[in-house]
Amino acid sequence: MYYSLRGEVIHIGAGVAVIECGGVGYKCLTTINTQKNLSVGSESKLFTHLNVREDAMELYGFSTQEELSAFKTLIGVSGVGPKVGLAILSALSPQQISMAVATGDVKTITLAQGVGKKLAQRIILELKDKFKLTDERELVSGVASAAAYSTGNVQKAIEALGVLGYSSADVSPFISTLDSSLPVEKLIGETLKLMGRK
Repeated sequence: MYYSLRGEVIHIGAGVAVIECGGVGYKCLTTINTQKNLSVGSESKLFTHLNVREDAMELYGFSTQEELSAFKTLIGVSGVGPKVGLAILSALSPQQISMAVATGDVKTITLAQGVGKKLAQRIILELKDKFKLTDERELVSGVASAAAYSTGNVQKAIEALGVLGYSSADVSPFISTLDSSLPVEKLIGETLKLMGRK
């Protein structure tokens, strides 16, 4: 019904953003990642999803089409409702979710509030063949690194970085851009350099 909204952001609250369009304020339930791109008083655009239940109609808004697509994909998993979908997308980007699903990384998905090990396993199982990265370069990068994640130097580097206090979700977007055949020490060093630049 609603594809997107463009207007002035008049309120930002816990998990909520209100955009005024034509004198009407639309309350959109949203993620922390989308809220980072919004500021009260500025004009913004949100891509939306209307969820209709017997007792309520709720509008969900996202700053990118990728995030909206990831949300729709997640709520298609049995046991994942809109609230859990928002929690996952507040903890992880669509690319990080795709990488976690592709590599069977249960631990990363459980970083989201309210997501336990069993639900994370179900998400991976149901989305293994469905979840697609929207950018072809990211898809190639994700597939190429996925093979190395489970057994190769990339996994060893992620584990070593974990000892230093970095989660898999923190390092995955950076380490996935590197050559997985590099020595573990080199992967760690280059990842830390990339994270420092960010």
